[in-house]
Amino acid sequence: MQLNLTLICFVFGGFLPDAAARREQMDTGQCDLPRSQGELNSFLWTIRRDPPAYLFGTIHVPYTRVWDFIPDNSKAAFHASSSVYFELDLTDPYTISGLASCQMLPHGENLQDVLPRELYRRLKRHLDYIKLMLPHWMTPDQRGKGLYADYLFNAIAGNWERKRPVWVMLMVNSLTETDIRSRGVPVLDLYLAQEAERMKKTTGAVERVEEQCHPLNGLNFSQVLFALNQTLLQHESLRAGSLQAPYTTEDLIKHYNCGDLNAVIFNHDTSQVPNFINTTLPPHEQVTAQEIDSYFRQELIYKRNERMGKRVMALLRENTDKSFFFAFGAGHFLGNNTVIDVLRQAGFEVEHTPPGQPIGNTTTLPSYIRITNGYITVKPPIWISNRLDQRPRSDRPSQPQPTSSASASLLWPSVTSPLCMAIASFLLNLLQPS
Repeated sequence: MQLNLTLICFVFGGFLPDAAARREQMDTGQCDLPRSQGELNSFLWTIRRDPPAYLFGTIHVPYTRVWDFIPDNSKAAFHASSSVYFELDLTDPYTISGLASCQMLPHGENLQDVLPRELYRRLKRHLDYIKLMLPHWMTPDQRGKGLYADYLFNAIAGNWERKRPVWVMLMVNSLTETDIRSRGVPVLDLYLAQEAERMKKTTGAVERVEEQCHPLNGLNFSQVLFALNQTLLQHESLRAGSLQAPYTTEDLIKHYNCGDLNAVIFNHDTSQVPNFINTTLPPHEQVTAQEIDSYFRQELIYKRNERMGKRVMALLRENTDKSFFFAFGAGHFLGNNTVIDVLRQAGFEVEHTPPGQPIGNTTTLPSYIRITNGYITVKPPIWISNRLDQRPRSDRPSQPQPTSSASASLLWPSVTSPLCMAIASFLLNLLQPS
């Protein structure tokens, strides 16, 4: 199957940005940009080894919407790593071709042949509405880049009648005014992949296309029909103005930028599947919605976390001299049974890296301790008596005594004890094998 790579990359986030596009003013979303690095949110974790490895949580939105909220040390970890790995390699034409192929109905079937007549009619009517609205949703910037509404519609929804219903459901969810207006800018994952290639880093993926496709295609037909019907009902209600979207891309961006590590929000971005659980549904449909949610949570999050964690471990063990940066959807690092849990259970030390902490240094010392060129200094200076040997030494000048015994006694419990513990911990960490 021969595909236009530019067209498929557009579906996953847009054209490759040129230098001018990268210099455009960043859209900072619904949060005020913090004044200092320490106020930013961090989706960076460090795997303790020499050289270090990093886990970084992404979201599938245009990178310009979140880039200014990513701490400098996360960007430094990316630049410092020689190898960058993703879930899938979206710069690889074979990956893109595989993603397109797995979405197609088998044996030349057509959606009109497999969907109930009324459901198919509603789907076609909704897509006709989207095609009609596209010219009004597009931004002047998109038009300035030479994008046309017909081209954009075909890039996202082209050949929709040949696609499996579950992929059509995901397609419908991506055809909103907000998402359309963001097309033309790479999503964060794709932008990092493009940057890694530009910087001549080693790149790779920890998953194969079929491992992401098969779980989606494995949903039974009645569940697929339920999911597509619920998706259409939501969008039809939104069009009529009788429903407010319970979860949008804007919500996801706000949570990422504002620092709300809500595992539920990010798990839905990670699985790319909407939440169908709704208390207004009849009891039997609530059961179906719960079954779908449980299936996708198990297949698209928990099982993948286990598999991805094991492949991260294999890469680290086979390449002990290389530094790694693993960029996966943030939902793979939040909640239960995460990639981090898999690594820790195998004996790896994984620590969250807060904004402002230098990369490669996972031991945080108290603020009054400084290490410069291998020398440990304390500010303010303190006096510690030599309790191991109190005998006078004729070959050594007498030690100066503190001017106040009270000040020394105050310093001992409040400063010296944590100081000794911090230094001991730091030195032990240096001596421990990676």
